[in-house]
Amino acid sequence: MSGRRPAGRHAEGRGREGYLAARVLNALLREDYRGLSGRVRRRKDRVVLELPGGIDVRLAPAVSEELMPAALFQDFVVDPAESLALDDVLRALAEFADPADAAGVTAFAAECHAALRALDLHDAHRDAVLPRIGRTPDDRDPIDYEILAAFADHPVYPTARARHGLSDAQLLAYAPEFAPGFELRWAAVPAERVHGASPPWRPGFVQVGLDGRLADSHVLFPVHPLSVPEVAAIPGVTVGREPYLAVRPTLSMRTVQVRRDTHLKLPLATSTLGLRNRRSIKPGTLTDGARAETLLREIAAGFGGIVLADEQTYGHAGHEYLGWMVRRLPRGRIVPVAALLAPAPGGRTVIEELSGGDVAGLLQEYLTLLLRWNVTLLVRYGVALEAHQQNLSLLFDGGMKLLVKDNDGLLVLPDRLRAAGHAVPEFADRRLLTRDPHALADVFVTITLHLAAAAVAFGALPAGQARRMVAGTLAAALDEHGEDPMARLLRARTLDAARLVGKSMIIAGTLVAKSRTGAADVNKYYGTSGPNYLRRAFRPTQ
Repeated sequence: MSGRRPAGRHAEGRGREGYLAARVLNALLREDYRGLSGRVRRRKDRVVLELPGGIDVRLAPAVSEELMPAALFQDFVVDPAESLALDDVLRALAEFADPADAAGVTAFAAECHAALRALDLHDAHRDAVLPRIGRTPDDRDPIDYEILAAFADHPVYPTARARHGLSDAQLLAYAPEFAPGFELRWAAVPAERVHGASPPWRPGFVQVGLDGRLADSHVLFPVHPLSVPEVAAIPGVTVGREPYLAVRPTLSMRTVQVRRDTHLKLPLATSTLGLRNRRSIKPGTLTDGARAETLLREIAAGFGGIVLADEQTYGHAGHEYLGWMVRRLPRGRIVPVAALLAPAPGGRTVIEELSGGDVAGLLQEYLTLLLRWNVTLLVRYGVALEAHQQNLSLLFDGGMKLLVKDNDGLLVLPDRLRAAGHAVPEFADRRLLTRDPHALADVFVTITLHLAAAAVAFGALPAGQARRMVAGTLAAALDEHGEDPMARLLRARTLDAARLVGKSMIIAGTLVAKSRTGAADVNKYYGTSGPNYLRRAFRPTQ
């Protein structure tokens, strides 16, 4: 043993701080920020990560059944026996960070402390929230599953509970894990700036505290209460004093439930999953999402079991905080994939409740739909969806279907789509088009495979069973396309690959400026890899 001291403070169990500190360090190691993996050392009886300040952190190989699914995407993780202090991790980060990243390191430290505060807040209020959720699936409103989904942490991003700039009081009032209800605010926007439809809900100008004469020249826009300061600062726009329209937040927080079958998406003055991941809405994304949905509906018409949410009604006024979109949902029980591993009232997980005890059977049905659909999209049509666990839901209405929403982040290979007989949508955001088939494979692996398939399967089943199910279902989906070059490429990038690509979410989202990463899209920034959990035997590398 060296004379280096053990990591952090010793405590009985990790607790919330130790849990978060381990997730943060795991993410930094997974993304190999500043060559952190080069600090991994094999000792006689252990593997350690040597951090600045004389701290040794014991690591565990990420192939243990006990560590799934958290360790699925990297070679080593912090040993569960370690008790880390968050400030120790952040001090070490500050020491080995590039000086050019000083602002990002400071922002990430604030993000970590905000996430810890949110964890503490959720723990303090959890028992008060649970009675507001239906005890059984038959008793639940769809919003109950959104609340339960918010109880579960993001599979990869360690500080997903942080919402930049929001206070405890604002979290309690507007974050989904606290099951709040509130009323929207409304703003008068000059009619000549407005594009798209009028909101389905039309309070009177006087009703929201505005001069009734504005009705001749202005249009009312719904505004999330958290975005009022930003909207009020826009020249020519006036925010009414009085609220109107009771809503409840969904998992995404910026999208709220108006009715059981109707959601309203609004710009939100915060960032999540990274400082640069702002929750405002660029006007072009609403048009792009509607055009993507139309394309997907055409394709899904010949593919059973896929349902698209209706996101064709929207309006904007050329500003990132002046926009809205109505999402109309089909009838039936809707359960976000993000909720499947969440704890439900009564002690079981949501997937255990829904499956009636046959978790493997429900998972197999879900994975078959998910992978056949996404493999077909990529291979036959040259389309990769950014349909992660938050954008997908199980729809139960005389059987299970897959409900897909929020399609404005897809990626299209134009020549492939045209060859399949479909016109390429005129997207406002040209980043949605690519000539590189590997770019589609990157999206498939990091979104469909990692988040929507593996994180769920390995979280619900023993690792060996999960591996066989995911790999077998993916193989069957690829086999349907024979020796098609795109199928061969996708097979090479998944089933046959030595390692699987990952996203560097912390690096692109908060730590490193876009001018240095060169990331055109912080949500599609790669550069890391992990073991291929689809293979029969995978081992960590150093």
